[in-house]
Amino acid sequence: MTDRKEAQSAERASRKEREGIVVSDKMDQTVVVAVTERVRHPRYGKIVQRTKKLYADDRHEAKVGDRVRVAETRPLSRTKRWRVTEIMERAR
Repeated sequence: MTDRKEAQSAERASRKEREGIVVSDKMDQTVVVAVTERVRHPRYGKIVQRTKKLYADDRHEAKVGDRVRVAETRPLSRTKRWRVTEIMERAR
């Protein structure tokens, strides 16, 4: 039984976390978070920014412009696979 609990805690620890900016809060209990990452272009070697929009479950009532941390979770709907874990900084 303890081996199973250890395996579950190890799985939870390996869940992805991202930081991003809330770009939309129009939906009920859902926010759209824009996550920007800097990656090296495979052929040219230049550092480029890539933005990805993640749909996240929001129980913290985040508003547009807030910097939030989102964590990967089980599928909550057709598009929602993330949840807001904390609001890092409120929008000014």
